Amino acid sequence: MGLRSGEADAAIAPRVGPGELALLASVFVVAACGLVYELCAGALASYLLGDSVLQFSTVIGTYLFAMGLGSWASRHVREQLATMFVRVELIVGVIGGLMPAALFAAHATLPAASLISFKVLLYGLVTLVGVGVGLEIPIVLRLLDKHLKGRDSLSTLVSQVLTFDYLGSLVVSVAFPLLLVPHLGIVRSGVFFGLLNTLVAIWSLWLFRGDIPRWRWLAAQCGAIFALLVAAMAMGDLLTTWSEDRFYGPGVVLHESTPYQRIVVTEQSGTLRLFLNGNLQFNSKDEYRYHEALVHPAMAGYGAPRRVLVLGGGDGLAIREILKYPSVEQVTQVELDPEMTRLFTDDPVLAALNEHSLKSPRVHIVNADAFAWLEQHDDSYDVIVVDFPDPSNYALGKLYSTSFYELVDQHLAASGYAVVQTTSPLVARRSFWTVATTLETVGLHVVPYHVHVPSFGEWGFIIASHRPWVLPRALPAGMRFLTLPGMQALLDFPPDMSRVPAEPNRLSNQTLVRTFEEEWGKVHD
Repeated sequence: MGLRSGEADAAIAPRVGPGELALLASVFVVAACGLVYELCAGALASYLLGDSVLQFSTVIGTYLFAMGLGSWASRHVREQLATMFVRVELIVGVIGGLMPAALFAAHATLPAASLISFKVLLYGLVTLVGVGVGLEIPIVLRLLDKHLKGRDSLSTLVSQVLTFDYLGSLVVSVAFPLLLVPHLGIVRSGVFFGLLNTLVAIWSLWLFRGDIPRWRWLAAQCGAIFALLVAAMAMGDLLTTWSEDRFYGPGVVLHESTPYQRIVVTEQSGTLRLFLNGNLQFNSKDEYRYHEALVHPAMAGYGAPRRVLVLGGGDGLAIREILKYPSVEQVTQVELDPEMTRLFTDDPVLAALNEHSLKSPRVHIVNADAFAWLEQHDDSYDVIVVDFPDPSNYALGKLYSTSFYELVDQHLAASGYAVVQTTSPLVARRSFWTVATTLETVGLHVVPYHVHVPSFGEWGFIIASHRPWVLPRALPAGMRFLTLPGMQALLDFPPDMSRVPAEPNRLSNQTLVRTFEEEWGKVHD
């Protein structure tokens, strides 16, 4: 007598028991955990060492190489597969989970001269995690093959395991910048996924305890590591605060992690300082020198500008200076990070610095990538203020390229002026003149000038236009630094800052980023 349809299906389809389901589910979790550790290391390296492209590339490359080592080493694991899997999960969970905290603490405590020691620690931890993750998948495959007893072909097992592996990676790659970093921060994100690794170990230990000698001893290890990570989770904010106090000095009053950067504000003796990814952006005791020099030569030189575009400058300090001109009808600000504009709009202390300029009805804030925004719009402006961070990585370097300045040129009125903050002509002399050459390459006339800002030293700017720039005849009231007689001195470059030959910065070569890193690197050596 033949089998009924349901019985036939049951006979043909392999039964997947709870152990196999647990292993497949754990593949999803361990893939997610491994990618989080990799992203945490890359993000921290970018925050603490700069040049996000270089740091992510080297971290990812090291991690993948280490995974290869782990996969190769898995061939030597022939017995007690379940025991080895639980131990690997515990090792990866504790090292990967505590890695961001360890890196923060090391960066805060190591002397500035110990950059090599920090890098050794960074890549050493990444290697250990990568080797562990590389061991996981081959062991899971062999565990599944053992427990299914040949009911599924090897190709089917590989397909199932890799499907869960890639799915876990997809989920985390989306969640990391949008959910994890903004809400948990990097330290607690690492610890959270370390806890998940440990839970996978506990789950697997329970399911396969019959195959694990001395499983109670291993259970005690699971409990100890779980307790350690729970404590680290509870102390994550405290550790981050301690590390930043050591790095920035006492007085950290605000710290935010966004999908784009780490924002830290310190206050000491009534002086506020803003840091983005560890780099000083302004000091409230002398920022007026920088922003008056940035804004007024171009604005006053134009005469009576009506429409102004500000690219970057999310702190609103440049807009504070722009609004001193009654002729201004509209200021459009394009700032990538919405958290920056929110902080400097809503926080009473920060908003007081820019005199609540971001709440002015004349100001329209757009949170978007400046490069893409310029490509998508065709409005023209009398004055364009380009106030980006220095070109310390390739993501920023594109905003100093011929391609970007061509877009700026397209939005500049025929008689308008653009002004670009252009790093230090003293410390980064070739970088400064590279920007000048780049602007000239797209057909703009340049007027370089510089000013002394105590917090930064000599700092440079460049006015770019199609018509000649002339010294202004008047300045708005309330200047604390800039004067008409003193403006002529800003145009004088002594021999140690005078022009040197430089290539234009193009998207295809990003020569400016390499030059900038080389010149500023000498300062920190």
